[in-house]
Amino acid sequence: MTTRQRCPEPSHGRRATVLRLPAPRSAVLPLVRRSLRHLLTAAVVSALAATLLATGAPPSRATADDWTPRPAPQTTPWTDQVSVDHPLPDYPRPQLVRPDWANLNGIWEFAVTARGAAQPATFGERIRVPFVPESALSGIQRRITANDRLWYKRTFTVPADWSGRRVQLNFGASDGETSVWVNGRQAGAVHRGGYDAFSFDITPLLNGGTNTVVVSAYDPTESGGQAIGKQRVQDVTPHAGHSIVYTAASGIWQTVWLEPTAAAHLTRLDMVPRLTDGTLRVTARGTGADGARVKVTVSSGGTPVGSATGAVGTEFAVPVPNARLWTPDDPFLYDVTAELTAAPGADRVVGYTGMRSIDVRDVNGVRRPVLNGSFVFQTGTLDQGYWPDGIYTAPTDEALAHDLRKHKDLGFNMVRKHIKVEPQRWFYWADRLGLLVWQDMPSMDSGKSPDSAARTQWETEYRAVIDQHRSSPALIQWVDQNEGWGQYDQARVADMVKAYDPSRLVDNMSGVNCCGARDGGNGDVVDHHNYVGPGNTPAEPARASVLGEYGGLGFRESGHEWYPGGGFSYEDQPTRSALDDRLVGLLDGLRENSLPAGGLSASVYTQITDVENEANGLISYDRQVVKVDEARVRAANQALIAASRTVGAPVRLPVDQYVSIRVTTPGYTDRYVRHYDGLGSTEVVTEGSSALVKQDATWKVRAGLANRLCYSFESRNYPGEYLRHRDFRVRREAVDGSAVSRDDATWCPVQGSGGVRLSAAGFPGQYLRHANAELWLARRGGGHAWDGSASFTEDTTWAIGAPWAP
Repeated sequence: MTTRQRCPEPSHGRRATVLRLPAPRSAVLPLVRRSLRHLLTAAVVSALAATLLATGAPPSRATADDWTPRPAPQTTPWTDQVSVDHPLPDYPRPQLVRPDWANLNGIWEFAVTARGAAQPATFGERIRVPFVPESALSGIQRRITANDRLWYKRTFTVPADWSGRRVQLNFGASDGETSVWVNGRQAGAVHRGGYDAFSFDITPLLNGGTNTVVVSAYDPTESGGQAIGKQRVQDVTPHAGHSIVYTAASGIWQTVWLEPTAAAHLTRLDMVPRLTDGTLRVTARGTGADGARVKVTVSSGGTPVGSATGAVGTEFAVPVPNARLWTPDDPFLYDVTAELTAAPGADRVVGYTGMRSIDVRDVNGVRRPVLNGSFVFQTGTLDQGYWPDGIYTAPTDEALAHDLRKHKDLGFNMVRKHIKVEPQRWFYWADRLGLLVWQDMPSMDSGKSPDSAARTQWETEYRAVIDQHRSSPALIQWVDQNEGWGQYDQARVADMVKAYDPSRLVDNMSGVNCCGARDGGNGDVVDHHNYVGPGNTPAEPARASVLGEYGGLGFRESGHEWYPGGGFSYEDQPTRSALDDRLVGLLDGLRENSLPAGGLSASVYTQITDVENEANGLISYDRQVVKVDEARVRAANQALIAASRTVGAPVRLPVDQYVSIRVTTPGYTDRYVRHYDGLGSTEVVTEGSSALVKQDATWKVRAGLANRLCYSFESRNYPGEYLRHRDFRVRREAVDGSAVSRDDATWCPVQGSGGVRLSAAGFPGQYLRHANAELWLARRGGGHAWDGSASFTEDTTWAIGAPWAP
């Protein structure tokens, strides 16, 4: 049957016990409650069901009795909690809530035909919507190809008390080209795009009784030119291979629902905080409401703090005096109410907002992103958003929130949603829990140059995605393209996005150093990928330097593998303890070197969970096992964030001047860095040393070949040759012009006790060290003889002094 819900008004100051979260720091409560079916006792549910049947709401012809589940490749803690006939009962649009709605999720009739076929006469299968047919939770679990067209069908009855109002049929998302018919007549135009919500006013198509809706979806995945992200057509059950691309997700994959509205009604609230004058800038969008007036009220704890009235379609300012700012540490949310003021009973919606700003500024001479005017290092993970049971669709709302909660548990303050766009409830959880979001636009297929039609569609869908999520306080950065996948017009696209949403940062290309990607040269950040890394993204005068991907450390959790033995990672770890040590070492390297010395401002670890044959997650794909020591990782992340709050200017060395580099280890302070037969070593140098020794122990400081905030050391008597590392041994060697050789000849200084420590630009956390009079690139706790912990800090600290040779 049609599941009717009534979404209650926000009730301030109450604990959201249903979702098992602590009371929010904000005054806003979850604007969306679980379905009444999930909240009430069995007796009340039965009574409610009887009441709904008495109102004349008949069951769909596709009933739960007609449907059979399929076994998931891996079960998550929520697989068996998914309701058969009422999955995902939660209100799907938390920033634009109305009290009445009807959820159409559940069992639908289903058929697959040839791509060009007409609607079938019979629908021989049953599918659980909104799970895609490739998934186990759908009950179909079958490969869908570019030759297939999907067909869905069900019946519904409009509640009698909706009489006199318009009825909207809403889709959270359906992948591919989607057409809809109600009672045999098409509702609007074909919708193209897999990641944006769309709606139809179906009032003229209703018959006053039992209505039939038919949906057709065509999804060619990589055979088409549209945005697909990581989706590829492949077997839907576990198999070897396909390490970084995953099972496709076709057709309906987000909630389908009905909603009654007035003829003149609001469709969106665009809300942009402006901290400089203490206002919330609001643009109310509507249908049938041209020229209408709308009153917007911002409240905290049930008490209005500001109100203003403006025209629909025109930006106006709502005062929010002495605003409590939204941050990851205090994700405070204000309630927002908007109502058309034309007549009694006019449209009224409720939502929420957070007051925060995001910008890029100079901080101690380094370009940094600043949240509410202050720099805080953004440490996050890559989040693919895939599930072994639902593929593109999380099994429950609790599951959808789970990975975000684990980010917080692990001490991260940011998440990069990787070339997928989640439902609006995912953004609600990010807003409420306090996670900064980098949102990727899903890429077109890699290795292809999109034609003009594909480009037009991709940009149209991108703007729709921006519109849909532009009021989320958590969302601070758009990532246009990734590693060159389907790349084109990077600079123009970045300018387009910045003009369309100037309130957020723009990353024109994540991974400009990878895979044939081309940097548009604009946007707010420059973004490198380094595996395992973490590496360092060269600092620039205009853009902040960020690390869009690094890590990828792998550990196969026995009994929790998608395809046992098939897991891929960038660096396998033999034990959980080794994984902890290596991960914490990477985070410490960011804190000690990349942040203060290299000018790095953000980093994205790959990744929060395993995904199919990628075994490099911090959590298993089935979400049953956290592979790392949460306390250790959380402490490392907290230390990194804390260090960013007090970071000073980078250490400065005298560029284009000759210097000596002296050992500071007690008992060896008369030794200096020199080269001998091309190899780096330390040697005692005194006034009585030969001219050759003095010359070999003299270096000219140059601006870093790989990073302007770091330095390279050029040999005095071998101009053009630099102190560099290769295979861990440090030597004097010419730079061949490659990025690797420039990195290896660049050293980033951080202040140490009695001198500076010189970290390799490409390997933060690895330092220039002397051992047995030889120079090595060393990492504390590493597996080599020169990595030993005894006197490690002293052996990696150097005094930069006057040159031995002029």
